[in-house]
Amino acid sequence: MRPLIIAIDGPSGAGKGTVARAVAKKLGYRHVDSGAMYRAVGWKAVRDGVPLDDEEAIAALARRSRIDVTAADVSIDGADVTRAIRTPEIDRAAAAVARLPKVRTVLVEGQRQLGAGGAIVMEGRDIGTVVFPRADVKIYLDASAEERARRRAADPAHSGGPTAIADVATALSARDEIDRTRTASPLAVAADAIRIDTTSKPVDQVVAEVLAVINARI
Repeated sequence: MRPLIIAIDGPSGAGKGTVARAVAKKLGYRHVDSGAMYRAVGWKAVRDGVPLDDEEAIAALARRSRIDVTAADVSIDGADVTRAIRTPEIDRAAAAVARLPKVRTVLVEGQRQLGAGGAIVMEGRDIGTVVFPRADVKIYLDASAEERARRRAADPAHSGGPTAIADVATALSARDEIDRTRTASPLAVAADAIRIDTTSKPVDQVVAEVLAVINARI
């Protein structure tokens, strides 16, 4: 069977990471979290004191950085940032740098190189619309705002610790607004994507639904 490019998009808290990793494992494919690349750039910008609204400087930083994303680890210029990029501060930094068109140009080029040979499950917000508009399979995962907030509030890697669901819901709503209204590669459902609502569904069920879509396409 020809190696496929599988795009999984959706907003924060929809379950992209968990589902994409499981699907990739089932297929024996590589899993790439494109968002981790923006987080890594955001982390380095914060560490180096680069203003997050300085598009030229952040794009140059992204261009000269070596970002490695595997199923288990994320590193930038040899520094393991797997845990360091999963904090509320880096959530905000990633959202800021992701708005910058020149930064997206640099990272999208890298993402395309990673997936050029197929056999990849890539997750993000613009994989099926911008990175791989001709992906073999496009999935858009979504969930109710309440469900997404509950999941994030229960995840200390993103919330920083026990957090009120209402506070997380407010932060997610702000992030959704940024993602959907940014000029460069806004979050959107590709016309040919299969939309799956993950609200109240166990992970195994969602993975099975995604695999059914893949099997139907091949």
